[in-house]
Amino acid sequence: QVQLVESGGGLVQAGGSLRLSCAASGSIFSINAMGWYRQAPGKQRELVAAITSGGSTNYADSVKGRFTISRDNAKNTVYLQMNSLKPEDTAVYYCNVKYRDSSWYEHTNWGQGTQVTVSS
Repeated sequence: QVQLVESGGGLVQAGGSLRLSCAASGSIFSINAMGWYRQAPGKQRELVAAITSGGSTNYADSVKGRFTISRDNAKNTVYLQMNSLKPEDTAVYYCNVKYRDSSWYEHTNWGQGTQVTVSS
């Protein structure tokens, strides 16, 4: 059993910053990719940013230059630093972790989601 605990969401004015955190714990042998997705009302869930175990990153075009994803492998934690926030960034943000257990099976877990609201 693997748990993901997210934190850091909230209400911020346009132009402001927030930092999201997601800590993974439980029966993890190794973590492959970690990432953040978001879902706005009436829209599909979309990838915001992802980072591999080697540190390679991938960003949605809409957040490039404003958001930065990072991870602390020792803590099994992924972060999303969000700067220059815009009202269109308002959504529920979900942490996503792809990991292998001790039998080398690959799993994907989702966090419970954290609300980010950007006011204009």
